[in-house]
Amino acid sequence: MKRILIGVAWPYANGPIHIGQVGGCYLPPDIFRRYHEMKGNEVLMVSGSDQHGTPVTVTAEEEGLTPKETAEKYHEINSKALEDLGVEFTLFTYTMNETHKQVAKDIFKTLYEKDHIGLDTMETFYCKNCERSLPDRYVIGTCPECGQEDIKGDQCDECGTLLDPEDLIEPKCMHCGETPTLRESEHFFLKLSNFQKPLEEYIEDKDYWKNHVLNFTKGWLKEGLEDRPISRDMEWGISVPIEGYEEKKIYVWFEAVIGYLSTSIKWSEEYDGDWTKFWKNPDAEHYYFLGKDNIPFHTIIWPAMLMGYDEELNLPYDVPANQYMRIGGQQLSTSRGTIVSLPDILDDFSSDAVRYYITMVMPEVKDTNFTWEEFQDKVNSELVGNLGNFIHRVLSFTYSNYGEVPQARELNKRDKKMLNKIESLTEEVGENIENRKFKEGLKKILELSREGNRYFNDKAPWKDLEDDEKAAKTTLNVSLRLVKALCVSAAPYLPHSMDTLWDYLYQEGSVHEQEWDEALNPLEPGNELAKPEPLYETIDLKEMEEDSKLIGSLNKLNLKVGKITKVKEHPNADKLYIARIDLGDEKRTLVAGLKPHYDKSEMEGKKIVVVANLEPAKLRGIKSEGMMLAAQEGDNVSLLEPKGDIGENIQGTNPDADQISFDDFQEYELRTVVWENDKILSKKELEPIKSEKFENLSVALISEGKAFLLKDSRGPIHLDKNLSHGIKIM
Repeated sequence: MKRILIGVAWPYANGPIHIGQVGGCYLPPDIFRRYHEMKGNEVLMVSGSDQHGTPVTVTAEEEGLTPKETAEKYHEINSKALEDLGVEFTLFTYTMNETHKQVAKDIFKTLYEKDHIGLDTMETFYCKNCERSLPDRYVIGTCPECGQEDIKGDQCDECGTLLDPEDLIEPKCMHCGETPTLRESEHFFLKLSNFQKPLEEYIEDKDYWKNHVLNFTKGWLKEGLEDRPISRDMEWGISVPIEGYEEKKIYVWFEAVIGYLSTSIKWSEEYDGDWTKFWKNPDAEHYYFLGKDNIPFHTIIWPAMLMGYDEELNLPYDVPANQYMRIGGQQLSTSRGTIVSLPDILDDFSSDAVRYYITMVMPEVKDTNFTWEEFQDKVNSELVGNLGNFIHRVLSFTYSNYGEVPQARELNKRDKKMLNKIESLTEEVGENIENRKFKEGLKKILELSREGNRYFNDKAPWKDLEDDEKAAKTTLNVSLRLVKALCVSAAPYLPHSMDTLWDYLYQEGSVHEQEWDEALNPLEPGNELAKPEPLYETIDLKEMEEDSKLIGSLNKLNLKVGKITKVKEHPNADKLYIARIDLGDEKRTLVAGLKPHYDKSEMEGKKIVVVANLEPAKLRGIKSEGMMLAAQEGDNVSLLEPKGDIGENIQGTNPDADQISFDDFQEYELRTVVWENDKILSKKELEPIKSEKFENLSVALISEGKAFLLKDSRGPIHLDKNLSHGIKIM
């Protein structure tokens, strides 16, 4: 038995996890963990939400929340999304917990006392317009290495270069767009130069690392390690534990990697475990899963911190960092808004279908592209048409004819060849997972399934049922052995559907409780089978789109009753207000062009209709999380006022609404219906809604971008200024 620690990169709690991150660093370790647990190894897999640092404060300011509120919000969202995907941790926590804070402070203080951390001065940006110091991620500009625009001042996500804000070409304040000035400030520096030689010795035997990981690390060492600042002048984060400097905060990149150790210790505290058997046992192996932008933190900085803090602690055995998964050639990024979020994709598709496709396009050694067309094609042709089809045809044919595992007679040459193939390919699946080649392992599973389909077709048991029933039973017995091998070997990849398949075969227990070698053990003749259903459904993106249109594109809208609690003027726009909205279970910030039409006092306290599932967008530097509905007649604009309670969905139930007349649209008889889809919409997705004609809808967005609202389930929605023309989205 081996002991294995799996460290998974900590997602910033500043937005929902996207599929690029899933393919980069969240799905691979779960496959790896499930395999090793089936091999009988003891695994400790840890991670959590990175709740400190400027990514969280930036989002908090945009959303009008405190950093703590933002951090807790996205921790809950991401924890659930990972759980729904089937990614399971020994402990998934967050950096605001007390154990982490104490361990981080202890490591900082110990390194300081050992002279691995020292004080020095550095220049930091200050925005005169905003009258505030700008931490690195509050400064945007162009990367000096690769030319990528609009990157944050700490690191280029495109090429992975670590930066200081002053390295940026044409730096600007992310709030107002003005060019900031540099001011000198005192900060703590990690003396990486102390570890140049130990780190060179550390990577000497790491020829099994991925080429891009090893080359990136060697490149850093070849250039010579420079001391790096590890404190920041900001209010949010863990205070520096040095007397007189408590107002400074530990820089997030230094603090976050400590989470692997602090979470292991927290696991010991909460579950009576022993973290030292993973951290101070030289035979234990540490694997760190992350994206390529995090390579230097895990192959240079974290090993240096461990060396300086406690020489007994294990260093990373492997850092199997993946490259980027892109969409349309553009890197998936929460901060840039180019994401397909994990919660959204799981709303529409099964978790195993998502796991299958992402594994097949996993960017293990080079960047890959996510496309919806390929997603549909691979799921339908491979997962459904190959693997799912073989499993179902074997199970359904056997169940309908025998209802149990048939007894095999003496095997012929074709049968033995199939059993040998089962053994060899199952072994190759395990070897590929062991070597962190997850895509190749899944391809071997598909190859095994294809072999099974050929075998089943060649033997044609349906022809033998009358003339040679023993031959038919033998074919089914061997085919079921193959189904069982697929069930066990595919369990790390497709945990939910393989557990269902195990139930069809045994009706008890879980496939995840089995040992890996169980894949090769035959099924007991006479073992009763459960009635099977197909494991997977085909995907028809066009049909899904057409179905949505049949209901009416308006079903995409999620309209909620909100209350305006506070209104202030936009600092960078003459016609915009920034409004704080209470939606009952949450509060949001909306930016609307209502300044020419309303005084702030008129708006505060007013109930409004909010488009609650519109993709957030920045309006002159402020993030708006939805839109308000208002009516417009000429130059006169009026907010819609619903009668429902705050937080209620506006959804109708009256099938016999009266005919309504709005100028040229008298021919439309509008009836109330219920709409259910709360998927986040982009502005582009909203445009087709505005241009279509609909009947039988409680809200009708008719031609030329105009819309009309009849009533919700609680009665009419009225215009507070008695206007009678089209509704617009503000």
